[in-house]
This record gives sequence, structure tokens and C-alpha cells, in this order.
Amino acid sequence: MSDNRAPRLAWVIGAVAVVFGAMNLVAGGPVVFDLGTARADHGNYVPFVLYFHFLSGFVAIPAGVGVALGRRWGAVLAVAITLGIAITGAALGVHIATGGAYQLETPIATAVRLVVWLGISAFAWTRRS
Repeated sequence: MSDNRAPRLAWVIGAVAVVFGAMNLVAGGPVVFDLGTARADHGNYVPFVLYFHFLSGFVAIPAGVGVALGRRWGAVLAVAITLGIAITGAALGVHIATGGAYQLETPIATAVRLVVWLGISAFAWTRRS
């Protein structure tokens, strides 16, 4: 890849990380803080998954900035988020396998997050400085 395209790609991938972080905050915040009918509207949400994804939004935003800038700390944050999602996903699997209530969108959203953050982490790790 040419030197001109690599920085642009870093900014795009960093922006994706920031957007994912913001989406976690916007989607999870009303449920975490029980605003209006948010909890009732989300049915059988899994609390530990909700709290992890919401809190990870606060880390994803600076991680995205670090990825965009090609900084080592951005790559470390991205990898930490990816590991956290993987651990949360595994715990969700145990929760489901043992008969815990859940919405179908929860494992799907967790899998999508994991795939996206695996990509962000791989890119960031190869470009860290």
C-alpha cells in the first residue's frame, strides 16, 4: 500500500472504532441508567453484557483516536477491547448454555463487535509506533 493511502486507511479505521464506541454509549446508556422505558423495551437483556459494552464505549473512543494516529497505546486499547469482547462472549455462551434468558440480538451483536474489533486490532497492531 502506498504511503498516501495508509494514513487515510488508519483514519477510516480509527473513525470506525470511535463510531462503535459512541454507538455503545448511545445504545446502552438509556438501559444502564433506566431512562424512560428503555429496560422494558429491551426485554431479556443480559446485564453483564450490557454493562461491558456500555463501559467499553468509553475506551473505544480514545482507542479509535490512537489507531488513527498510529500510536502504540491505541493498538493496546484495541486489543484490550477485543479480548474483553471475547471473554464477555464466552461468558454469554455459558449464560445461554445454562438456560439464561437473552435476546437473540445479544449474541449476534457481540459476534459483530468481536469481528469488527478483531479487524481494528489487527490493523492497529501492525501499524503501531
